[in-house]
Amino acid sequence: MKREYWIIIIVYIGMQFSSLIGLPALMFSFNFLGISQNLAVPIWLIASFSIALLIILFILRKEMNTRSFDEKGSSLGQSVIWAILGVFLALFAQYAAAIIESLLGIKMGSDNTKDILDIINTLPLAMVVTSIIGPILEEIVFRKIIFGSLHKRFNFFISALVSSVIFALAHMEPVHILLYSAMGFSFAFLYVRTKRIWVPIFAHVTMNTMVVLVQSIYKDDIERLRREAEAVQNFIGGFL
Repeated sequence: MKREYWIIIIVYIGMQFSSLIGLPALMFSFNFLGISQNLAVPIWLIASFSIALLIILFILRKEMNTRSFDEKGSSLGQSVIWAILGVFLALFAQYAAAIIESLLGIKMGSDNTKDILDIINTLPLAMVVTSIIGPILEEIVFRKIIFGSLHKRFNFFISALVSSVIFALAHMEPVHILLYSAMGFSFAFLYVRTKRIWVPIFAHVTMNTMVVLVQSIYKDDIERLRREAEAVQNFIGGFL
């Protein structure tokens, strides 16, 4: 793996753990200035993700200006088609994984998604991170760097499996490892199929945006359906 790629991974990990120091400091500053501490989390989220993205793009600046960044990729027309189809592919993979998790008795709903929605409700501008900056960072790190590096040595399945499991664990919800891994497989397929990293980025950004908007607008209806689904699941489980 290139030295620059290791630096990018370190930057990404540093961003993930930066809140351990930065967030308490920001909350203390807000308290001193009389600013609501509820804003500390979304503001730190926006700042840390934005800075990490700028650093990573700076590191990749030379590679992005060469053909090696998207070497021998699909034609523009084919890539656009796959980018659009990729949204539905990722949504289908997520839905199929959710059904399997339900059959395995795993509780429906994601604490990670709930936390994200709470942050957006506090500061709507945070949607820029969850819907755009976050997916861009994840596709660069998990698909272009981790999956891409593995795929030079191993076949697609092994490379996608390892990178997708790492992608899933990075979301700090091991109970939903199947759900996140299914999405990771979908984005890895899009990348290897088109050899253009912007294709899975587009699919990931669009999917995240759709999920956030739907769950924000139809929050009460989704919660009601989730409770009804869990009731059916418990009823069936009683017979088994």
